[in-house]
Amino acid sequence: MGERIVPVIMAGGKGTRLWPLSRAAAPKQFLEFLGEATLFQKTLQRVSATELYEPPIVVTNADFRFMVAEQARTAGVALSSILLEPVARNTAPALAAAATLVARRFGEGAIMQVLASDHEIKADRVYFDCVEKARRAAAAGRLVTFGITPTEPATGYGYIELGEALGDGVHAVKRFVEKPDQARAEELLAAGNYLWNSGLFMLPVAVFLRELRQYAPEVLESAVAAIDNLKGDLDFERLDAESFAAAPNISIDYAIFEKTPIAAVVPSPFAWSDLGSWDSVWKQGDRDDKGNVTDGKVTLIGTENSLVLSKHIHVAVQGLADLAVIASEDAVYVGRIEDSQDVGRLVKQLAAEKSTVHLTETHRTSYRPWGGFTSMLEGERFQVKRLFVTPGKRLSLQRHHHRSEHWVVVRGTAEVTIGERTMPVRENESVYIPQGEIHRLANPGKITLELIEVQTGSYLGEDDIIRLEDEFGRESEVPQA
Repeated sequence: MGERIVPVIMAGGKGTRLWPLSRAAAPKQFLEFLGEATLFQKTLQRVSATELYEPPIVVTNADFRFMVAEQARTAGVALSSILLEPVARNTAPALAAAATLVARRFGEGAIMQVLASDHEIKADRVYFDCVEKARRAAAAGRLVTFGITPTEPATGYGYIELGEALGDGVHAVKRFVEKPDQARAEELLAAGNYLWNSGLFMLPVAVFLRELRQYAPEVLESAVAAIDNLKGDLDFERLDAESFAAAPNISIDYAIFEKTPIAAVVPSPFAWSDLGSWDSVWKQGDRDDKGNVTDGKVTLIGTENSLVLSKHIHVAVQGLADLAVIASEDAVYVGRIEDSQDVGRLVKQLAAEKSTVHLTETHRTSYRPWGGFTSMLEGERFQVKRLFVTPGKRLSLQRHHHRSEHWVVVRGTAEVTIGERTMPVRENESVYIPQGEIHRLANPGKITLELIEVQTGSYLGEDDIIRLEDEFGRESEVPQA
């Protein structure tokens, strides 16, 4: 075993292919689908072995920064950096910036493993054997990708054709194949020398930077400038916006892997899915004797080969087969499993209508650096929310022009500041904040603080917040406390 690997986790995607659970403000990597951990947290757990890995670098965008920090904290995994992209520029600029940062902090002799935050992987002995083969190939100067052993003629993945054997179970990459149609996918599967392109990599940093310099110099130049002008922001690091925005919008496959002669692939038979559709979630789940995968509040009668998920309302399905039924807090999707890869068309239609666009953007539950809130009830001149505040966190010192608030503590003990006075408010106790009064809510305890907030007033929009002091560096006009 050589030096420890530096994990780089890509966590900035905003896909909505798993709607209604996955939305622009809460994409699939930060959601719990099957089980109690999110896909991002499962990715963190795969790189948590300190004898093998350095603390990971997470590349994400500003919208998700607090979600990344909080989920890492609850997973118990320390991070080396949360690197914020100012604009989306595909994978080549992001990895060029990450590699530049790794070279400066860990040395150019470092090896970095690139992981997607939204893949489901069984991290067993087979998986870690493949990781070790990839590490050795990277140490020998190869840019390595993981090629997943195909189990079906899938049309949703690109393919890699195996080249000459390099030893230790590693092959040169002969060529990359774009996502095929059904007939072509069947041909590739039958040929036996094609693998699914996972988008996962093991890269020797110095070699990777050299190949960027040769094949994608504009990408590298922008990335280096963005790191040169890196700015610290609390526990985050922001890439320079002007420099990073100048980078070409290109994937690492097109920029480097399809051009370099030193690309290698590790044939990887471990269980893997990019969970790109409800069909793939069903295939990855634990099916009962009738082929059903369920999670949450679900009752089935006479139902077969279906995926039924609900963590909020109770869903009962009777006498049906081959369906996906997905219930979120405010929307339900019902469709044939075989059609679930086309959910994107449905989402586009919802996004085009003013009355439904919000269903593609946010959930009733929204997350903030201090915890979050769930919208429970709305009416004329009032709304009710459930607030949850992480231990040790506090909201900004603030006031509202148009509303007053009533807080009822249902779990934990709150520390409430109103004007010049600070007081504890315990379970089953309440407090009133008059319109225009300066106030703050904090959780000094060891457990999550939960309370019910009733807002009343002439205007209840989230932009009616004047922040007087905020430890998270947010401005007054940024929505929500």
